[in-house]
Amino acid sequence: MKVVLKADVKGQGKKGEMVNVSDGYARNFLLPRGLAIEADKQAMSEVRNKENAEKYRAEQEKRAANEAKSKIDGKTVKISAKGGSGGRLFGSVTAKEIADAVNKQYGLNIDKKKVLLENDIKSFGSYEAGLKLHPGITAQFFVQVVEA
Repeated sequence: MKVVLKADVKGQGKKGEMVNVSDGYARNFLLPRGLAIEADKQAMSEVRNKENAEKYRAEQEKRAANEAKSKIDGKTVKISAKGGSGGRLFGSVTAKEIADAVNKQYGLNIDKKKVLLENDIKSFGSYEAGLKLHPGITAQFFVQVVEA
């Protein structure tokens, strides 16, 4: 019997997959527990629609990531911070501060977890940083730390 899985089933497959199982296993285990539905025309159409919607959503995310990359790639983000003598900062410039500055200066909605820094920024100057926007899409930009 062909069924469409509504949840991950160990040894059978992942959610949304169509699998062929024995009639007894389907009638006595999968269907009563709500783990699967019988693969009829409607279920097959729903599976195809979900796959198409997922592809469309992934395309939209990738397009948005490319647009964001074109906005910030190679640009400079200015951050002002307080510091002492010798060009040292009081504390450091964090990924959250960089993400907030990118959001404010370039109108992007970037999460602090997506900011890539090689080292902590603890003095004034210009530093290279990156943004991981999407798997395989990374934007490189510069962070210029100036005295407040």
